[in-house]
Amino acid sequence: MATTGKITLWGVEVFVATAEEASISAAARRLGSSAATVSQQITNLEGAIGTTLLNRGERPVTLTPAGEMFLRRANTILNEADQAKAELAMADFSRLTRFRLGMIEDFDADVTPGLLTKLSTELKNCQFLLETGASHRLFDLLDSRALDVIVAADMGQSLAGMEVHQLMEEPFVVAAPKGMIAPGDVARQLRRLQLIQYTTRHHMGRVIAGHLARQNLRLTHRFELDSYHAIMAMVAEGAGWTILTPLGWLRAGRFREAVDLWPLPFAPLSRTISLTARQDILGEMPKKITARIKPLLRDMIVDPAGQSYPWLKDGLRIY
Repeated sequence: MATTGKITLWGVEVFVATAEEASISAAARRLGSSAATVSQQITNLEGAIGTTLLNRGERPVTLTPAGEMFLRRANTILNEADQAKAELAMADFSRLTRFRLGMIEDFDADVTPGLLTKLSTELKNCQFLLETGASHRLFDLLDSRALDVIVAADMGQSLAGMEVHQLMEEPFVVAAPKGMIAPGDVARQLRRLQLIQYTTRHHMGRVIAGHLARQNLRLTHRFELDSYHAIMAMVAEGAGWTILTPLGWLRAGRFREAVDLWPLPFAPLSRTISLTARQDILGEMPKKITARIKPLLRDMIVDPAGQSYPWLKDGLRIY
């Protein structure tokens, strides 16, 4: 293959995305581009280097030996570029021109819009890319370099090469149909009702199921759902009770008045939500963003929940 043209940073980023996704169309979705543009950038890069990097005729797309060698260098190139941009932005936060943020879906109605509004006033020339979703998916996107910073629930995994800034801790609680549970032996009363379980396909569902199993609690359940709104709707209709966090209760605002919250009537369980970024890439920016999020969490999450249920103040806190 004849060597023509120049190696561009965009071409390198497209190559890395395609290599990691093993698909041109998946790389295009990740980069917010088109499959045709991704394919052309790979062609340009291979022309500039003078060799084939990807077996694009295979499904999934695979690396050639030259591609495997170049991938190691390509990640170094992108890391250096990220660090250079961060160093320039460190002196003046307003110089940032692109910011890719992942936010846990629990925040999408209040905290996320509030944070983006704050950042947009400071970063006048910045283009924002927002990804909301479950914590495990956000960690995957951060690990694959598709996001710069994520706000997600800690998942207990090793985070080598990452910096973590804790934001808040929240307890898991019981949500039951309004007026159905009386003060006293809450656990005994719950055993007479169906548990509406959060899906164990997600990390949070597995955490809840594991917690119950460790205490040898076998609770009857017929439903396993992946939507706070669906779960809260069923609880509000009297179909059963559930275990969730105050964030889940707040997010399903339509049904809050038809549901009572109670502390877990067995061993307590909590989770931590943190901001995570690749270490030594963004300089002081993760700390600055953490400082902007915490007042939003206090005003939009902790204070409203504590006003409705004062007992939550002991377990729902900002770090």
